[in-house]
Amino acid sequence: MSEPREYHIDLDGRRLAVMEWGNPDGIPLVALHGWLDNAASFTLLAQLLPHVRLIAPDLAGHGLSEHRAPGQPYYIWDNIADVLALLDELELKRVALLGHSMGAGVATLLAGAFPERVSQLLLLDGLVPRTYTASTLPEQMAAALNKGSRLRRRGWRPYASLEDALQARMGGRYPVSREAAGWLLERSLEQTTEGWVWRHDIALSQPSVVRLCDEQVAAFLQRLSMPVLLMMAKQGNEVDGVQPLLGLVPELTYQVLDGGHHMHLEEAPAALIAGLIRERL
Repeated sequence: MSEPREYHIDLDGRRLAVMEWGNPDGIPLVALHGWLDNAASFTLLAQLLPHVRLIAPDLAGHGLSEHRAPGQPYYIWDNIADVLALLDELELKRVALLGHSMGAGVATLLAGAFPERVSQLLLLDGLVPRTYTASTLPEQMAAALNKGSRLRRRGWRPYASLEDALQARMGGRYPVSREAAGWLLERSLEQTTEGWVWRHDIALSQPSVVRLCDEQVAAFLQRLSMPVLLMMAKQGNEVDGVQPLLGLVPELTYQVLDGGHHMHLEEAPAALIAGLIRERL
């Protein structure tokens, strides 16, 4: 397989890094990664979809993209403006959207707000952003702001070696293979005088100060006028959470696949996912 094409776009002085694989004249598929991942999380799917033009940005604060301004929270909906700017820069009026986990939430919000820009919605182990019950928002906001202040003072703990960082990523909350960890760390890690340090913004670890509530999320789901393929991971933790929402999506195909949260980085489920995507596109 050929090397990915790498470039960036300028968002009012802020750099958004992009990886692109496959046939430049193929059907465009814009892929949005999960929290603390980066565009390289779609490397395996890109290998399995060589005829598709797979376009994956590093979302703000992740990978090789620049951080948001100091003190600016990372609200999931701010990614929508960045993705729309990418589509406009590439002169893509309408695309298929692929999202994993947090990226699935971004994709769903974008498709609900701008259904005319999305031809297909393809979601991996995620459907909507996490919500706050309206009555708990004051306490959640206070806790998030307090934790955010502590995080900014502390920063990321450096790793003594690249191998230590690889082992940490392989054995994290959502384990991945050594090969997949290598793909991700190539864009997420940098060497400093103190050791190997994560590139992604420490502010991404702050709990959300504000989240949408269930009623607001339902309104986005009901606006999804395009076909939606939701692929959940049997060994993930999200299957039960999406069940009450399935009836809100007008044109939904729902599949539970044998795999973990990062099933698109596991060979067997990735092959199934690629097959399902080919059928749709």
